Amino acid sequence: MYNIGTFNKISPVGLSKLTDDYSLVEDHNDAHGIILRSYDLHEMDFSKELLAIGRAGAGTNNVPVDRCSEDGIVVFNAPGANANAVKELCICGMIMAARNVPEGIAWAKTLQGSEGVGKQIEKGKGQFAGTEIMGKTLGIIGLGAIGKLVANAALALGMNVVGYDEFMNDDLKAQLDPDVTVVGSLSELYPQCDYISIHVPANDATKGMMNAEAFAQMKDGVKFMNFARDKLMNDADLLAALDSGKVSKYVTDFADDTVLNAGHPGIIVLPHLGASSAEAEDNCASMAVTQVMDYLDNGNIKNSVNMPNVTLGKREGARISVICKANAVKDVLFKLNELELGNIASGTRGDYAYVLADLEDKTVDLKVAGVIRCRILK
Repeated sequence: MYNIGTFNKISPVGLSKLTDDYSLVEDHNDAHGIILRSYDLHEMDFSKELLAIGRAGAGTNNVPVDRCSEDGIVVFNAPGANANAVKELCICGMIMAARNVPEGIAWAKTLQGSEGVGKQIEKGKGQFAGTEIMGKTLGIIGLGAIGKLVANAALALGMNVVGYDEFMNDDLKAQLDPDVTVVGSLSELYPQCDYISIHVPANDATKGMMNAEAFAQMKDGVKFMNFARDKLMNDADLLAALDSGKVSKYVTDFADDTVLNAGHPGIIVLPHLGASSAEAEDNCASMAVTQVMDYLDNGNIKNSVNMPNVTLGKREGARISVICKANAVKDVLFKLNELELGNIASGTRGDYAYVLADLEDKTVDLKVAGVIRCRILK
């Protein structure tokens, strides 16, 4: 029997995936697995019982991933489960920016309670005249689960689409509409685009990548959409680009203090609604729960952000699951080869490795330096 703790409101559709071998618990010290959305775990002390954390979403900034790795806790996310929801909101944000929708709505509300509203609107609507997106060029930075959907949707709306992805390969390109123009550098993308949308993860390599140097290469009056993470932006350079008119609109689903408090008329801030749809919440929770269960029951790891993907399918008998330092994996495999083994699979990711093997003997005692966590599943 495994115990599952939850933070935030987790979709009942996702939690319904739990079998009779699982119980929901309120005391997280008793939990073997945790399912959460945006709750911040950085200040939380983890019990030795905790084996896995499932993030019902894509980003894991709210999880202390490095500490989890050191403790042998596998962290899962749900890539692509909310992709359609974010895609739709991104298209919505682009149209709002093009047609000055937020400004128009705010102005219309000022007319409440006055007389002759119809005439006032007809007289004043011209100040909000915008442009259509058809025929304009959209640049997409990052063509992963969300970026590729935005690209294909924009084409369907009559836009020209130029895309860039640092990790472009044939498989990724095959998922794009053939009319998407893929370029080899951001310097090639920037000057072409009337709109730019960024869809890359926030990490040390991408932090502040949207800076003065990047803005200088863009068209004057470009409209920029950020439905990825606020840390991708250099806020000071962004505000300078807005003040100069280089960027005419900045639409973001990730507000920070600097951007929100700037009060700039060219900034449209949404309250992190990207994954806030009933469908996305169901999909993300279902994926997170299923992946955590597969690890606890079968030892399989898929869509982990800190451990390699290693799977052996559904477990029929006993199985050994070993998380170790990458430099210890050869010793672990050597030791396991002395035992009666069935199928075996292993992989490394950064400083860590994972080994999974079917066993004949259910009483294995694996003593190898560098092993962080060893479980016998039976």
